[in-house]
Amino acid sequence: MSASCPVGYPLPWAPAPDIPQSWAALRERPLVEITLPSGEPALLVTRYKDVRRLFADERLSRNTFGRASRVSASNDLFGDPNIDNDPPRYLIERAVVMRAFSARRIEALREVVKRIVAELLDAMEAGPRPAELMESFAYPLPILVICHMLGVPPEDRPKFRRLIDGFLSVTRLPADEVEECRRQYWDYLTELIEAKRARPGDDLISELIEISREDPAKLTDYQLQHWVKTLLIAGYVTTASQLGTSMAVLLHRPEVTAELRADLSLVPSAVEELLRYQIMGTSLGTLRYAVEDIELLDGVTVIPKGSTVLLSQESNMDPEEFDDPLTLDIRRTDNHHLTFGAGIHFCAGAALARMELQEAMEGLLSRFPELRLAVPGEELARPEGGFLAGYTAVPVSW
Repeated sequence: MSASCPVGYPLPWAPAPDIPQSWAALRERPLVEITLPSGEPALLVTRYKDVRRLFADERLSRNTFGRASRVSASNDLFGDPNIDNDPPRYLIERAVVMRAFSARRIEALREVVKRIVAELLDAMEAGPRPAELMESFAYPLPILVICHMLGVPPEDRPKFRRLIDGFLSVTRLPADEVEECRRQYWDYLTELIEAKRARPGDDLISELIEISREDPAKLTDYQLQHWVKTLLIAGYVTTASQLGTSMAVLLHRPEVTAELRADLSLVPSAVEELLRYQIMGTSLGTLRYAVEDIELLDGVTVIPKGSTVLLSQESNMDPEEFDDPLTLDIRRTDNHHLTFGAGIHFCAGAALARMELQEAMEGLLSRFPELRLAVPGEELARPEGGFLAGYTAVPVSW
């Protein structure tokens, strides 16, 4: 890669469900100049150790609105001038939200997830073949789970999905349509929260409302709405994309699928390896703004103050951290990937996502011993202009 020519980001994918060999060239320099979909510049931090350290570095601010380059020319995505995403304010809000994502709460949800998985697989088995895995399974599962957890009425699911898809447009939709989806989504959440205030239930939104009522200094009404918005998006779209693309990557390798099917105790490590392999995502969600000069670990390279920065989750392929990183190894141990971030910005919903992915993968492989892709992996289509880079459809048969 030329040091003088910015690289277009997100990076292009290989046609098959494989990691592009060109990604190795990223690590030739610890800091790479890139051009975002908006056409604006940014710097991509490429090496694992730098990325892990910088996730916790307070000199990289997440308050990017109005000062950092924009991901999209038509969409501010998660920019909000009314929300402070940096310590200490962020830590207060995060502590409140993390109470709701305790290990005990997530484990208590496992039986609910098993039931939803079984119902979706029943419908898949009774339906036509080939089945389309994204629409019949990968999208419905996390929507049903997060709706259950947060107390969103199931009948709102289609509207919820349409508005979130619009909200997450990078280049796919024009600015006026993005703004309309954003407005409708915010209005919908306002109505939902007010309904929960009037009739609290045994759900996460009702719990957050009670915390806000008891101590508004911890969670104001606006912050409450912001976190509900964020949790609904994160609990749905990232898990759905990861599930669909994980299965595509796995089924593209029949020998690995057979190994996993023969020993389902490997499912947890397979889930982690597929998360590391990062076939569905980009680093657009790690957008930061440098409030000071920051020296990288090589002792030479400096992120200049005022720079827009992305923390490369492609660093999951760094050979200094992972042996043979371009190989999918479902028996890999000590898999400290950065797909969920790190430090104070480690994903609040990581435990929920892991549990859903484990139950989904085990359910699919157990129910359909002959599960396979119905088309060659090279023919799977990727979405254009969205926030994530998974697959639009994954046809399967058995």
